[in-house]
Amino acid sequence: MIRTGIGFDAHRLAAGRRLVIGGVEIPHERGLDGHSDADVLAHALMDALLGAIADGDIGHHFPPSDARWKDADSLVLLRQVADRLRTAGWGIVNTDATVLAEAPRLAPFIPAMRQKLAAAMSIDVQAVSVKATTVEGMGAIGRREGISAMAVASVAPLAGHAPLAVS
Repeated sequence: MIRTGIGFDAHRLAAGRRLVIGGVEIPHERGLDGHSDADVLAHALMDALLGAIADGDIGHHFPPSDARWKDADSLVLLRQVADRLRTAGWGIVNTDATVLAEAPRLAPFIPAMRQKLAAAMSIDVQAVSVKATTVEGMGAIGRREGISAMAVASVAPLAGHAPLAVS
């Protein structure tokens, strides 16, 4: 049985922050504001993976009220989510994500994002798709107030394992 989850995340751009997307630091005059490193792509993927196994969301597992997650590296959190899935008997089949940003141009960074995300999830890079698009100047993202990402993840029971119920 293959299961699929959907994830979405959005963060405001803010001065004095690094811009990290998909685990890659991108040169830009502003970064994303959030409790952790605010990596919208990693966050959307985590929510998609957790959703696929009906195990809450990243706010449940890594609440912003918990000081342990202040300025946390989202790839470390993604690794923990992937490990949680495997412990529950699920393997990641593939992920697909789109980042919505008016600027900066993300295409040159996508191969590195795919590599870093695949490594964090311990899956083949061919199972990780990342795309980027603009919103043609519309809305808050179009006004360059923030960046968002949406993701889909498919998971399947690991061979020889009966997936466990999670809570």
